[in-house]
Amino acid sequence: QSQLVESGGGLVQPGGSLRLSCAASGFAFGSTNLGWFRQAPGKEREWVACISSNSGIVAYEDSVKGRFTISRDNAKDTMFLQMNSLRPEDTAVYYCAADFQTLMRRCPRRTADFRSWGQGAQVTVSP
Repeated sequence: QSQLVESGGGLVQPGGSLRLSCAASGFAFGSTNLGWFRQAPGKEREWVACISSNSGIVAYEDSVKGRFTISRDNAKDTMFLQMNSLRPEDTAVYYCAADFQTLMRRCPRRTADFRSWGQGAQVTVSP
């Protein structure tokens, strides 16, 4: 079955960087649009970034534009989120997710657009 596994989270000081990875298996990764979400304590899960199956379409939530970069390596069935200039408000559990459909290249943003989710990776930004 479909599986997504995040890694690369941790504790970092404000202004620092982290790179999250999302390793996929059990589905046609190269045909699947993907996304990153995050959930802070006491808050709803929110969309962070998305990337189409061929990397031709990417999009970012406004607060991470210019600081985060989403990418993927279809040869290795892995997606990445490079996070620079991290802020305390970026503290959350970060989840990768796979689009439920593969017919159309798109950049999905709603949780309902995704059928598979990873277990999450904790990112803590603190002095």
